[in-house]
Amino acid sequence: MSETEKVADRPSAGPPPANSVDRFFKISARGSTFAREVRGGFATFFTMAYILVLNPIILGSAKDKFGDQLDNVQLVTATALVAAVMTVIMGVGGNLPLALAAGLGLNAVVAFQIAPLMSWDDAMGLIVLEGLLICVLVVTGLREAVMHAIPQPLKQAISVGIGLFIAFIGFVDAGFVTRIPDVANTTVPVQLGGTGALAGWPILVFCLGVLLTIGLLARKVKGAILISIVTMTIVAIIINEIADIKSWGLTTPKIPDDVVASPDFGLLGDFSLFGAFGEASVITVVLLVFTLILSDFFDTMGTVVGISAEAGLLDEEGKVPNLGRVLLIDGAAAVAGGAASASSSTSYIESAAGVGEGARTGFANLVTGGLFGLALFMTPLLTIVPLQAAAPALVAVGFLMMTQVKHIDWDRYEIAIPAFLTIAVMPFTYSITNGIGAGFLAYVLIKTVLGKAKEVHWLLWGTSVLFLIYFAIDPIEQVLGVK
Repeated sequence: MSETEKVADRPSAGPPPANSVDRFFKISARGSTFAREVRGGFATFFTMAYILVLNPIILGSAKDKFGDQLDNVQLVTATALVAAVMTVIMGVGGNLPLALAAGLGLNAVVAFQIAPLMSWDDAMGLIVLEGLLICVLVVTGLREAVMHAIPQPLKQAISVGIGLFIAFIGFVDAGFVTRIPDVANTTVPVQLGGTGALAGWPILVFCLGVLLTIGLLARKVKGAILISIVTMTIVAIIINEIADIKSWGLTTPKIPDDVVASPDFGLLGDFSLFGAFGEASVITVVLLVFTLILSDFFDTMGTVVGISAEAGLLDEEGKVPNLGRVLLIDGAAAVAGGAASASSSTSYIESAAGVGEGARTGFANLVTGGLFGLALFMTPLLTIVPLQAAAPALVAVGFLMMTQVKHIDWDRYEIAIPAFLTIAVMPFTYSITNGIGAGFLAYVLIKTVLGKAKEVHWLLWGTSVLFLIYFAIDPIEQVLGVK
């Protein structure tokens, strides 16, 4: 990458700071404005507000070893509280437009893999333990060292892969793309719409939202993503009032009867740090913690790199500003999530929606965190945005992140092949961690085959070994007699 390209990707410095808040968050220094940060904060919240509905559904639908279930209302409170607090802390301490909330995928592991083996208190204790171990990795400098050891082209590939992944999430969340049922006599895994064709008012709202978003982006309209979300939410509410549609999914665009709801903090502090060792074998507990750490570790790494790259905040060496603090806060979020029984909280790739709206600093997090704080008391009002109105933002952001593919040297196979696998595996396996692992393993293998093994940083060697274990976890568990 030429120096010209590097500079072009980073926001140009604006006027001198207007006040102490501007100076603290470096808003002007990063070429942003208060208006952009506020718009970005709103956009990020609306694209990830679904977690207030989805996390309680996933955790609340599962039973632990003793048949107990978590209370749904308490889960909503815990989810909103942790998201609000940790997002604000990330904004102030890390100064990145990077919101945090209960991690999808991780919550499913807790609900359907860990909880059936022990009590909910023990399961959440494992999350706290995982977060503490991640914090140890940060304090020792190992987590940051791994990120610095990644070659710049692979960092760019991670960002591009996340772009495709987040666009795919948008298509799936809106119902534009659906999985074909296993009972269907076909080898095609996904299809257009729910039946192979687009049908229904919710899909129309999504399609109109995509057209509106890309049209506004092409015209370079300020607030394009947020304008689209608000506009299509209003359209969805009107359509729902006229047609009374039942197929919106998790969130129905309906004006609620009650605006205010009382939070219930009953789940806070319900965890047992080492209780899991009394309910399952040591090997089982160690493997569960290892899986949680590896997934959380590299999901966050990919998200932080991708968001920072899209915001133009990486320096000339591809390093993320305030990386140590950012990673420590992310580790602390996992601890907070477990301690509140909301499952592990982590950095959200949906923060890219805020970056696409212009956010460049942690000030946007104050807005996003504040909205999650309001959600503690106003959940009925703040969860009327249907996925079909918010998902177009993810598709648009996917395009914005995809543009970084131009910086990868596709003529050098030792870089191009790992980059391709990183990009392709993320959306195709619905996992940031899997994509990073595939890229790392391919990079190490090709360098070795070409007789350039000494060029591979020792941390990449060690990480690749961990990924081998991660991908082979099932046969390893069978050999050890865990399964």
